[in-house]
Amino acid sequence: MNPLHLLPGWALGKGPLVSIAATLSARVLDLPGYPGMPCGSSFDDAVDKLASALPAPCALGGWSLGAVLALATAARHPEKVARLVLIAGTPCFVARSDWPHGLPHDELATFEAALAGLSETGAPADPAALSSDLARTRSRFVGNFCRGSKQPRETHRTLLALADPLPSLNVLRTGLAWLREVDLRDELHAVRCPTLLLHGATDPLMPLAAAETLAERLPQTCLSVLDGVAHAPFIEESGACQHRIAEFLR
Repeated sequence: MNPLHLLPGWALGKGPLVSIAATLSARVLDLPGYPGMPCGSSFDDAVDKLASALPAPCALGGWSLGAVLALATAARHPEKVARLVLIAGTPCFVARSDWPHGLPHDELATFEAALAGLSETGAPADPAALSSDLARTRSRFVGNFCRGSKQPRETHRTLLALADPLPSLNVLRTGLAWLREVDLRDELHAVRCPTLLLHGATDPLMPLAAAETLAERLPQTCLSVLDGVAHAPFIEESGACQHRIAEFLR
């Protein structure tokens, strides 16, 4: 079995994925810009750096922003990725005129504006105040995507309790910019490996239609929909996620 490497979502770090990774004997990687991974000068550069750090061949998985990076890596470096696991994945995070299956632009802009109002060298001058503001922004972002969960408050608390320390303000801004700008729809034809899509039926951040589009356009794809689950299926239905990933990797 090819070793599984997992990429986390925006602002939360590796912590939320540690438990499911342990049951799958998987390795959780840092997102670009976090302590274990260089940021890269652009999204394209970050994908290339990620690919260079992976063994070949491997199984690569990701959640949310991590799924976008994993999908881009599989398309651009197919020799590195033998199997692909996308948890709450999408080829295009933000809705566009020809893509209704993304987050409305105004919703993402709200979080970008919150970060734009902060400065690591200016106001707020107090580092503790900056950290508190960033933590509140992260909490709002997580609360927003827990809305479709059967137990939104519990899922929200669990994710924040498991989250790693926040990265720099610049890394957070860069991640949101990637979510706004990146559109991989024209690259899906380059993905050659079998793919598992794990998606919550009530995900308010990434509509199920995004995963259905991936299922139609990617080769050898299995779409596994989890009823009553929002954006963090590995927390909300951890047993089912573990089982389905393990079966896929056999």
